[in-house]
Amino acid sequence: MRNPAFPLATMLLIGSTSLLPAQGTLRAAPSTQAAVEVALSYPAGQAPAGADSTPGKIRIEYGQPHLRGRAINTDSLVPFGRPWRTGANASTTLTTTVDLMIGGKHVPKGTYVLWSLPTPTSWQLIVQRSTTPGTMQSAMQYDAANDVARIELARHALPAPIESLSIWLVPSRAPGVPRGELRIAWGSTLLTTDWVVH
Repeated sequence: MRNPAFPLATMLLIGSTSLLPAQGTLRAAPSTQAAVEVALSYPAGQAPAGADSTPGKIRIEYGQPHLRGRAINTDSLVPFGRPWRTGANASTTLTTTVDLMIGGKHVPKGTYVLWSLPTPTSWQLIVQRSTTPGTMQSAMQYDAANDVARIELARHALPAPIESLSIWLVPSRAPGVPRGELRIAWGSTLLTTDWVVH
């Protein structure tokens, strides 16, 4: 004989599940963290006597915002005429264990904060002393007193927009001292300058 309470209990259980809170769904954050690094080392057997065995490095760490349908040069994202931290959520940092020339400007080895200054006709890269080296929170407020160098960036239009801010340190294969190109791209804009170990 069937238990008459079973169908009633089943209906109550099914009905009560619709009252449970909906399960949360995962979604991507509006920005992520990214880094780019060039490692520098001597070719095998060519290190000078007493040279440090640890390879040198040039490294940039940055918060990587995504467009998500937004226009870049707006007051709420990357306004014209005001220094921008060249990333999202935290300072963009450059760490170099070697002296560099970036866009013709001397940048001694150390840790720096990178800012950008966009205008409707040009972009500059601003290299600043890091107030708290070794942290991504080095400097969240721009202070011109900390400027080490201002570097004019060449601006190029991209054939297709890039969704996520991207920074590259592209090493050259040319013989001689290590050198290459610094590239910053977001939306339909690519910004470039050269770097060389000094």
